[in-house]
Amino acid sequence: MTISNILSQTRNSPAKMSVLLVALLPVPPKLTGESSRAEETQQQINADSLRAVFDLVLGPLHYVSHEGKVMDCADGKTRRCFPILSAWIADHAEHTTLHGIGSKSCPKCEVPCNVLGGNPQEVYEVRDYAIYEDKAGQLESGEAGSTREYFRQVGVKIGRNVFTGLHLVNPSDLHKPDLLHNIYLSLFKHMMQCVERFLKKHKRQQAFDDAWCNNPIVRSLCNRQR
Repeated sequence: MTISNILSQTRNSPAKMSVLLVALLPVPPKLTGESSRAEETQQQINADSLRAVFDLVLGPLHYVSHEGKVMDCADGKTRRCFPILSAWIADHAEHTTLHGIGSKSCPKCEVPCNVLGGNPQEVYEVRDYAIYEDKAGQLESGEAGSTREYFRQVGVKIGRNVFTGLHLVNPSDLHKPDLLHNIYLSLFKHMMQCVERFLKKHKRQQAFDDAWCNNPIVRSLCNRQR
């Protein structure tokens, strides 16, 4: 946990203690058996365990976000502060688990997984986790079949995610991409694979490599590494 108005050089320095470890998430033991029933039970146990831990960790925010709390500030003064969860930086796999959605679903909007990377001009509905929570309550009623179909269409596994119910917090706004995993190791790698396929198709890869190696900045970096 950290606060948002800290310089990145301070936040990234371990000696500054600007980032604090709040909790370690438990890993429930795996059930024996490979039936679909056992798999559903395991998923429910995992979801319930995760929700219980986050209810404990985020519980104090329910009070202080409404009433506020007097805190010491960096300038030596004390002020009544209202801590509100503003972002959750994680890789995609962690976001899908915390938001209770499918592995190929977007935490931000309801874009179908089969059109990911398609038309960039297409706009999809922003996820409303309050609606998902209401519909989850219908699973035990006569509308269970239609609710499961609705969840399947929007890529939802569980109706109530770990951030549901926090004051002034919209779970879809918490999603912040992990720069290393989502940008450097995913988007950039994916883009370069497309570029390489294009160059090979048009037999221009060697010309591209030669132009890249003749770049003065690249040459200086290569000489420095040698």
